[in-house]
Amino acid sequence: MLNLCDPRTIKQVMDMFGLTFKKEYGQNFLTDNMTVEDIADACNDDKDITVIEIGPGIGCMTRELCERYSRVIAFEIDSGLIPVLKYTLDGYKNVTVINEDIMRADLDTILAPYFEMGKVAVCANLPYYITTPILMKLIESKLPFDSITVMVQTEVAQRLAAGAGKKNCGAITAAIDYYGDAKMLFTVSADRFMPPPKVTSSVVRIDLWKDKPVNPIDEELFFRTVKAAFEQRRKTLPNSLSTGFPEIPKERLTDIITSCGHRPDVRGEKLSVKDFCALSDAIYKEINQ
Repeated sequence: MLNLCDPRTIKQVMDMFGLTFKKEYGQNFLTDNMTVEDIADACNDDKDITVIEIGPGIGCMTRELCERYSRVIAFEIDSGLIPVLKYTLDGYKNVTVINEDIMRADLDTILAPYFEMGKVAVCANLPYYITTPILMKLIESKLPFDSITVMVQTEVAQRLAAGAGKKNCGAITAAIDYYGDAKMLFTVSADRFMPPPKVTSSVVRIDLWKDKPVNPIDEELFFRTVKAAFEQRRKTLPNSLSTGFPEIPKERLTDIITSCGHRPDVRGEKLSVKDFCALSDAIYKEINQ
């Protein structure tokens, strides 16, 4: 069987099909078997599940997922890689390759039969340029994914798993905390990719809440509050929120913040997802009183 993590094999397969790496799709293929196995192992604790892979490339991790889990659905945007995947995945009966952009795919319709079979998890080596949009599409879809395991730029991974009070905490941190529990698992150096990226990568697993720990009165207002809190990071929360909520006087916003138990000079990075929920509920009442 071809070793799809071997740089010589990768080049041989790409040459065989007349392909080159496409920067516009963020194609960086893993060249370390142990890393691929570790990611596949980390995907989920159950084996009788469906795994959604995003960006299978030439199928290196796809094969490991097929070896471990009952069903694998791989979304590949690059039509040039479809015949490659047919070649490299020949013999695996539990994989379906879909030539579609995950950002445009109708996930509700495509995945409905698989959710009926049981748990569905996501596993992906995400392109750096579109990491956040893909993650937000997955979690905001409200589809009942069990877990999402992704390899992303280390700087992004640190934000995803930061938790409240950390310097690198941001709006994406609060959003992820709202939907699930994120943990950074391990880091992957640039020399384990072909071509090597200019940054290190890290693997993060997000276990989605079955029951969310917070339930804001108005979910849209909750995310508006989070966005406003982080749009101007260096400003204190009253100043940030006054930009995001021009309909409320700054002095009144300061009163709301202190009534929620925070100092008037607090910054958004210090607030937990529960704090943001309480704050957005207080803002909702102010707007609707």
